[in-house]
Parts: sequence; structure tokens; C-alpha cells
Amino acid sequence: MEAYYDRDVDRGALDGKTIAVIGYGSQGRAHALNLHDSRHAVVVGLRPGSAKRDEVRREGLQVASIPDAVSAADVVIMLIPDEEQPGVYLRDVVEHLRPGTALAFAHGFGIHFGTIVPPGDVDVIMIAPKGPGRLVRTEYENGRGVPCLVAVHQDATGHARAIAFAYASAIGGGRAGILETNFREETETDLFGEQAVLCGGMSALVKAGFETLVEAGYAPEMAYFECLHEVKLIVDLMYERGIEGMRDAISNTAKYGDYTRGERIITDQTRAEMRKILGEIQSGTFAQEWVAEHAAGKPSFRAFRAKAAQHEIEHVGTELRGLMPWLNGGQTAAEADDGLRFRVL
Repeated sequence: MEAYYDRDVDRGALDGKTIAVIGYGSQGRAHALNLHDSRHAVVVGLRPGSAKRDEVRREGLQVASIPDAVSAADVVIMLIPDEEQPGVYLRDVVEHLRPGTALAFAHGFGIHFGTIVPPGDVDVIMIAPKGPGRLVRTEYENGRGVPCLVAVHQDATGHARAIAFAYASAIGGGRAGILETNFREETETDLFGEQAVLCGGMSALVKAGFETLVEAGYAPEMAYFECLHEVKLIVDLMYERGIEGMRDAISNTAKYGDYTRGERIITDQTRAEMRKILGEIQSGTFAQEWVAEHAAGKPSFRAFRAKAAQHEIEHVGTELRGLMPWLNGGQTAAEADDGLRFRVL
């Protein structure tokens, strides 16, 4: 994939346009403030009674109801959770989109799986920073940026691509690199990464390792340190240097164990299950399941959360993190006097 930078972008494609940022969570706040600091007209669209209204005003931004924000905008970006977007879109957005408007997303779920069906007279684009909103904002403030993916699903005006690139540049993406993709590729790879590796795979692996050690008679605190706490060290090394770069920074003993034992964990059966998960994403089975779960009030989702919160690793982690002042506002648990009681290790 070719990377594009500010010098490759017609930033004038956004000149004179008002941008409605729908939502003011992690990404919404970062996009709105970065766009504002790039001297673009921004209005934040929030639902009635939103607790974020005062925060938006304090930060110097205009706030309006979602219908009013959409009516005033030339570019509308949906930065609320995937499962909430279809309802908000039907209730507050679609009737207020003007022909020639650009409808934008930071993730392709709704468009790719058809939970949102835009009119044919608007551009449909995606601008997806590859980092959390906090990083998108702090990197921009530091004169840098986070790489962005951009995609065009529908080009009603002939200017959709230029607008997407100009938007990515305005939030800092052009300082780091803008990569062009499509809605299908971004959506399916994103979901697969979350489910098989980054969230589902990682959390299941950590808990399985913890349980293996505890069941073998080792102290839960030791299991926590070795199977969860030190994940950050390894992930940070991989993030900064790649897999082999990480291996260069660990002991030869750890390296040899990595080379000779890793494939015994990720077996042919694991790979087959990964392919099955990918197939469920590609076919839309997962999307249908998640949409139905949301429509039912998320009963299974809530049950999963409640069960996970009771796992021993969570209780041990709460205690041990209290010993780490860099995770506790600069205080140890004793200084915070938060009532935690620790085992003698």
C-alpha cells in the first residue's frame, strides 16, 4: 500500500465546509478538536440531555442536536458505537442529509454489512485513524500524527476521495501517512484482528495461562505477573520493533522457548478456528448476531461481562495494580488507603 502525506493532499477540498462530528467520545473529541485546530468549521452533534454538552462548549466548540448539526453540515462523520449508528442514522441523520453532502465513518461496519443504507446523492467515505482517540489528539498537539486509512464507498460528487484525504490530513494523518483501502477490507480485517488476536485471542490466552499455573499450585500473584502483567513489555517491544526486534530484546532462554514452543500453542486446530471466525465475519454471520444481540437489549453481552468480572485474574489484578503507583495516580495502595488488602507473597 502506498502512503500519502500532507504534500500529496489537496487540503483545500475541505475549505468552506462545515463538518458535523456525531458523538464526543474518544474518537469524536479527537476529530473535532483536531479539525477545529486545523481551522475548519466544526459542530458537534449530540443527543438531547447528553452529559458531553458542557464539555464540548468548554473546549471551544459549537454543539447542536444531531438533526441540526447534520442540516448545517457539508461533511457528517458518525463517531458513535457501531451498534447505535443505525438507529441514530434513521432517526436523526438521513432526513437531514443534503444532496452532495459527504457521509463519513471511522469504521466500515454499518456500510459494509448494510445496517446503514445511504441515499445515492451523497458521498460515502471512511477516515480511520489507526490509534485510540487519545493518541490521535496528543500526537496532533505534538506536531505529529497517527496513520489513517481512507476509503470511498460512494462517489456522488466526484470529490469524495479528495474530501476523505483532506479530512485525514486535517486530523494529522498526513503527517504520519495516509493509506487507501476499501470498506470491506477495513471492516473484515478489523473484526478479525479484534476477535482472533487482539481482544478475543489475547484475553483467552492470558486467562488460560493464568489458570494453568494456578491449577498447578502456583501463587495467583505469580501467575498474574507472568501471564498478564508482562504482556505490556512484550507488546510494546513488538509495537516498536516488530516480532524479531522484540526477540532481540529478550533473553536467549526466552527466545529459544518462543521459537520451539509457540507453534505448540497455535496449532492446526487453532488456525482452522481462525479461518472459521474469518468466514463468519465475511459471510455477515457475526454482524447479524451482534445486531440481533443489540436489538434484544444485549442479554448475552451483559452475562459475559458479569461472568468475566468474577474471574480470579480480575481480583488478583485489582490487588496487584494497587502496588503500582504509576497505575494509581502516583500513589501506592497504602497511600491511597482504598481499603485493598494484600496477600503476603
